[in-house]
Amino acid sequence: MPIDESRSFLPVNIAVLTVSDTRDLATDRSGDTLVQRIEAAGHRLAARRLERDEADAIEAILRAWIADPEVDCVITTGGTGITGRDVTPEAFARVLEKEITGFGELFRMLSYQKIGTSTIQSRAIGGVAGGTYLFALPGSPGACKDAWDDILVHQLDARFRPCNLVELMPRLKENL
Repeated sequence: MPIDESRSFLPVNIAVLTVSDTRDLATDRSGDTLVQRIEAAGHRLAARRLERDEADAIEAILRAWIADPEVDCVITTGGTGITGRDVTPEAFARVLEKEITGFGELFRMLSYQKIGTSTIQSRAIGGVAGGTYLFALPGSPGACKDAWDDILVHQLDARFRPCNLVELMPRLKENL
């Protein structure tokens, strides 16, 4: 993937939310995976939280981070499956203004190469709300690694060509 070294790197302020009924900070390997990659890429960790699989609580955190001018992007991990407690996409649906449909499609295409048809169980989603990017990833460290390494690290780098999400950030609030 081409990086244009003539362009400046622009750090993005990224908040990480782990959605889980069973994890805490000591056992949150998926959140750790994201934080390590975010910081290694030169971005800023704006916030980090864990929340149970409760749509209202997830929505409240998303809305608070969307309203926070210090948060440019939110990445969640967990709650994107199809069981009764998996409600992250439903919480996203309550706040998203525009879905980035290609994110989920691309994630599942890349995931298919590694886990085959099991990828149909993922409801990974991306979108925009209030000028903030939001991405919901599955709760496994491998899925977080794949989403970051194969998609987000490139799209959240202003030097990535031919285009990236960072260069669109100044225009995300045009309709607000």
